[in-house]
Amino acid sequence: MKKFFFINIFIIIILSSNFGFSKTEDYLDKGIKLFNNKDFDKSKIFFEKDLVFNPKSERSYLYLAKIFKYDDNDEEQEINLNNVLLLNPKNDEAIYLLILLKIEQSDYNKTKELLGTFALVCDSFCSKKKKIEDKLKKMSPENAQNNN
Repeated sequence: MKKFFFINIFIIIILSSNFGFSKTEDYLDKGIKLFNNKDFDKSKIFFEKDLVFNPKSERSYLYLAKIFKYDDNDEEQEINLNNVLLLNPKNDEAIYLLILLKIEQSDYNKTKELLGTFALVCDSFCSKKKKIEDKLKKMSPENAQNNN
């Protein structure tokens, strides 16, 4: 009797974990589809649900950061970008978006630091390095003194 009970419990655990995995993938995929259709409020819900089941979902954090960038919520954008970088310090898109945020905030030192990291890890966003360097030059303390 006990053997039959344990086998049933084992089967239930296996089936529920398989269903949970596909559900997690569904949340991320649905979120991406809604995001691509510019339905940011609904996509945000799906990315948050994905994070409940998969707290290490780098992509969900990245998409949430993009949503908060669209909503002009710098604080939440930065939190989500930092979460991406905690999970994957080489995520060049997250570094790029954080650089843009730091430029907007006129944080010259952090922008310069991030640009150094970006130069080491850039992959798909390397073409944007020159644009960032130009913006950094414009906000440099030396350039600010010359303009006064």
